[in-house]
Amino acid sequence: MIYVAVVFWICLSVVFYTYAGYGLLVFVLVKIKEKCGKRKRRSIPSASDMPAMTLVIAAYNELPYLEEKISNCMELRYPYGKLKILWVTDGTDDGSEKRLSDIAADNADSRANGAKIPEIKAIHQPDRRGKTAALNRALKYVDTPLVVFSDANAMLCSEALAEIAAEFADERVGCVSGEKRVSSEAGAAGDAAGTEGLYWKYESFLKDMDYRLYSAVGAAGELFAARTSLLEPLPEDTLLDDFMMSMRIAMKGYKIAYCRNACAVEGNSANMFEEGKRKVRIAAGGLQSIARLSPLLNIFKYGMLSFQYISHRVLRWSVTPACLPVMFIANAILAFCGHSSGFSGVSVKIYFWLFICQVAFYICALAGAVCSRAGKKNKILYAAYYFLFMNYNVMRAFFYSGNKGGVWKKSGRAR
Repeated sequence: MIYVAVVFWICLSVVFYTYAGYGLLVFVLVKIKEKCGKRKRRSIPSASDMPAMTLVIAAYNELPYLEEKISNCMELRYPYGKLKILWVTDGTDDGSEKRLSDIAADNADSRANGAKIPEIKAIHQPDRRGKTAALNRALKYVDTPLVVFSDANAMLCSEALAEIAAEFADERVGCVSGEKRVSSEAGAAGDAAGTEGLYWKYESFLKDMDYRLYSAVGAAGELFAARTSLLEPLPEDTLLDDFMMSMRIAMKGYKIAYCRNACAVEGNSANMFEEGKRKVRIAAGGLQSIARLSPLLNIFKYGMLSFQYISHRVLRWSVTPACLPVMFIANAILAFCGHSSGFSGVSVKIYFWLFICQVAFYICALAGAVCSRAGKKNKILYAAYYFLFMNYNVMRAFFYSGNKGGVWKKSGRAR
């Protein structure tokens, strides 16, 4: 029975550390670091000093977002002549490639007539080979020192590119991750998918703390940038292109900056079924990334970066979800069989109440699922439901990873 107790406490410690302990630890370390030394302030460079950059947008059947995204791109505040916009599509069947071709032609005419607007180019191929293949192809057309990646359904704040440029003033920065924000309006009403926004707020906090401590751990595909010279083509079956691109740069000794002032806003998943598809893809990509970034597990070689990577990513994508059912079963055994195994009455009571807490949590999660389907809102119940929902889909990813190659069915988003 002592071995069951050891397993229980290990599992409990891993779960706590993954979702709360690491956040607390990195917060304390950042405060100590910043108290002992001055935090370097950065400023937006002048227009003449801003580097040229290419904004790359990979789009598959994104016709409903094209006009809004184009308008959003035209509103970005960046010096004239230093921003290019490159759309790349493959396998689309909704007419978006034709619309983009027309937009690029109109853009060329307007520029020829003296309009001071960014250059727009669209490249297309008829076969669908996945987003990573599209990005690999797009990089061949990039001739600027910086490249920025964004999704077609993610709208950028007007100062996003200028804020990103400021981060690259530090030569140690090889990649910059913007802040993803989930719209509080789209898709939130009566659906637990609205909890996604709360999750991303906590993720944003962790990314900010990670960067202030040493380096952010990965970038979000909604908005991130890199030094073009540091990018290399990825295998076309790569599922998390944004994460792999950014972490491969970090492994070269550069830092991933996190820029809270450069934000990208997108809608919630349309519903929990669509959110589930997205979570499985991300988790499968996480497992794939762990295998392909295996050298990064060597903390003796990569030091702080390895510590952050394991704490923030690896545990979530591998060990922690499996700890939840093991912890529940071990707790039940200790609560109801502890007396017969020689545990003291106090110890058994502790295990019993811990088991009651676990049962109560799962009941809350179940109630959250019921409320979600009924269109009712309760933040506490939704939070419990979403927590289990995330970990359940990580377990699903063990069976789905590697089966889809680099091409996945898109998840629906609320608008």
